[in-house]
Amino acid sequence: METQTSKGLYVAEVTTNGGRNGHAQSSDNLLSVNLAFPKEIGGNGGATNPEQLFAAGFSACFGQSLSFVASQRKLPVDVKNVSVTAKVHLLQQEGGFGLSADLFIQVPGVSREVAEELVEATRTVCAYSNATRGNVQTTYQIIEG
Repeated sequence: METQTSKGLYVAEVTTNGGRNGHAQSSDNLLSVNLAFPKEIGGNGGATNPEQLFAAGFSACFGQSLSFVASQRKLPVDVKNVSVTAKVHLLQQEGGFGLSADLFIQVPGVSREVAEELVEATRTVCAYSNATRGNVQTTYQIIEG
């Protein structure tokens, strides 16, 4: 299954059978998860869901990207100490469904001003931020600590 859009640094391939109440399996077998509708929207719960998987990817990518931006600026930020919590909201909208996201970022060892500068720069580096820009309303909030 080679397509024009499949050229790049890395390609993740996951096949899902059964939709939101199904099973997702990566081609390398490192990801194998059951999926379920969350109880909050009338499902049985008991398994992960696409919004949780998206939140995991977004938060991991943003944290790593922030660490990269910090290293480019020669700032002492260790990715192991950066914490990013992503809350992904499933929305009902005209004609279907959509997403919004809130990211809460903690960057120990730097001032709030520096953290804000890093977050702003990271928004242009992170693949998820770039992919969602203009499509998914996203907020970015610095958490002190």
